[in-house]
Amino acid sequence: MFHIFGYEISIIQIVLTVFGIGIVIFIHELGHFLLAKKFGLKVEKFAFGFGREIFGFTRGETRYSINIFPAGGYVKMPGEDIDSASGDPREFLSAAWYKRLIIAAAGPVMNYVLALVLFTVLFHYWGLPVASNQPIIGEIIEGRPAQAAGLKPGDTIISINSSPVKSWDEIPALISSQSGQKLKLQIERDNAKFFVSITPLKDASSGRGLIGIGPKTESEKMGALQSVELSSKFIVFQSYMTLKVLGSAVIRRQAPEIAGPIGVINLIAKSAKLGIDKFIYLIGIISVALGLFNLLPIPLVDGGHIMMSIIEFVTRRPLNKLAVRVANYIGLALILVIFVYATYSDIHRMDVTGFVLKIGRHVGLIK
Repeated sequence: MFHIFGYEISIIQIVLTVFGIGIVIFIHELGHFLLAKKFGLKVEKFAFGFGREIFGFTRGETRYSINIFPAGGYVKMPGEDIDSASGDPREFLSAAWYKRLIIAAAGPVMNYVLALVLFTVLFHYWGLPVASNQPIIGEIIEGRPAQAAGLKPGDTIISINSSPVKSWDEIPALISSQSGQKLKLQIERDNAKFFVSITPLKDASSGRGLIGIGPKTESEKMGALQSVELSSKFIVFQSYMTLKVLGSAVIRRQAPEIAGPIGVINLIAKSAKLGIDKFIYLIGIISVALGLFNLLPIPLVDGGHIMMSIIEFVTRRPLNKLAVRVANYIGLALILVIFVYATYSDIHRMDVTGFVLKIGRHVGLIK
């Protein structure tokens, strides 16, 4: 067990976190690599991990390597930058438009395939989490009013504002109807009853009051074919809801709630501690999110290459270098804004005061 700024992190959590991030990115790059080879493009290097090479070999014109930091991978092809493209049809940007489109799409597709495999395994061997209708709290969302009020998984909600609660179905309506107003919850824990006061937060997208709790769940195992079907539907639903939430935020000119690198690493580390099934589930969610993000028509990501390939097909003209440069600068600026905002959101969700105190105790400034 490691102690980092007061946080206890096991070696298993560290290994699984790095492996989880690495496998999602590596599978993505594997898709690009396989299709580039299929179309006869030159691949100079295909690596698992980043940083200094610790093992590798050269076969044909490609260097295959395992690098020291196993958090992903990359494919290096000549002519990936518009200024370095020489016109050789074996270079990426000099290849036919349909080849570039398929190679770019292969990465996100592989992320969806990985998610399908992971969710199928999860539903078949661990089962589908089915929400119980008992008024028992199964999940506490970090940073929400329920956590601040001291509620815990396993607590039973007896009443809300003196209204008796018989089932979980009654809870959302009672909470959402009191958005912004203080609620008085009667809780039973370990055969002891007590009252808790909570003020719900108003959800920006739905306008409903939320306190950050989820119901208790039970697992229901599925057959193999049923698991594949359910996994497919779940992936489509996740993609649709993500686009719907992002679209709603844009229309309403509201900042969407997204997780950045800190948040993702934190979630993976926590899921690794909760169990292998939770870890598999989260890696599947992240794989879908990465695949979907890379399909967005943002220059510099796969969706940007797909968009430019389609434009070239429609106009029947080769890419304009100046237009590509401008688009890439815009894409880079957008990606940096998303990265900074997501990182800021991660830090904002953290208990900054508590974190500073832990650092102070760790370095001996605070006792």
